[in-house]
Amino acid sequence: FPDCDESYPRAVDLLVNEDPTDQSPISVQRDYGFWCPRELKVEPELGYTFLGVRDCSPPCPNMYFRREELTFARYFIGVVSIVCLSATLFTFLTFLIDVTRFRYPERPIIFYAVCYMMVSLVFFLGFLLEDRVACNAANPSQYKTSTVTQGSHNKACTLLFMVLYFFTMAGSVWWVILTITWFLAAVPKWGSEAIEKKALLFHASAWGIPGMLTIALLALNKIEGDNISGVCFVGLYDVHTLRWFVLAPLCLDVLVGVSLLLAGIVALNRVRMEIPLEKENQDKLVKFMIRIGVFSVLYLVPLLTVVGCYLYEQTYRSIWETTLPHSLPFP
Repeated sequence: FPDCDESYPRAVDLLVNEDPTDQSPISVQRDYGFWCPRELKVEPELGYTFLGVRDCSPPCPNMYFRREELTFARYFIGVVSIVCLSATLFTFLTFLIDVTRFRYPERPIIFYAVCYMMVSLVFFLGFLLEDRVACNAANPSQYKTSTVTQGSHNKACTLLFMVLYFFTMAGSVWWVILTITWFLAAVPKWGSEAIEKKALLFHASAWGIPGMLTIALLALNKIEGDNISGVCFVGLYDVHTLRWFVLAPLCLDVLVGVSLLLAGIVALNRVRMEIPLEKENQDKLVKFMIRIGVFSVLYLVPLLTVVGCYLYEQTYRSIWETTLPHSLPFP
């Protein structure tokens, strides 16, 4: 930005926020809170909001991190997305080669892998695009810095959001369905054919619920650019959207899934201890329980880490925002 001797709040900012009818000399001593700098102001028709101020948007690059931290985070996300994409693509191709290899109750693992294959693909695209989609371009001639994209006016950002949010939610639902199928196989002793008869209901839930949530967010115009990963998501600056559209569904999925998982493991262990089985059947039952346990740990540890980060952000976001106006990179 060009050097200047202006001090804040400036006259151009006070005209927007100060009551023009109040001309008392004491009025200049008021605490005006956060003032949107001219560099962060956007056109009113876009409907942007930042820290409760309309027609304002957060700056790019991210205001909470140093540039070297942002670079490390971007490359870390890029590497992890490649690893995840390779693993999930391998799982899906293995299924296509031999479809009968994955039958119910394990069939939902394939759809879970497909969901996170799409999630990792979006993050990989965000790594390649850097901040070209998540951020609006700067306009130095009008003293406008690069700002975070909000809403659905940016079609590329909207597309990334739809794919990322839909498949993130669908993946968590498919994990719950996986625990349901394991529960049905362990407790009421349903066979593969009996569980497969419920496949239509499973698909309707796994794709329908995330679809409705995605449509609701599009209608509410709650899309936000992520200037760390380069993708677009929700709840990055709006904690209320984060709470109800990301944190609440994930916590509900964890609660339901873990409850069914533990009930299934307890039932299988009771069968193993109380009912005499041949050694071959005993080995099969133990291997089945180990597969359930290992896959659940591999899923739950990252998910609980993400949920913990969201809860931490919910707790401290107001403190970050209170101290933000004193650290913005403007004169």
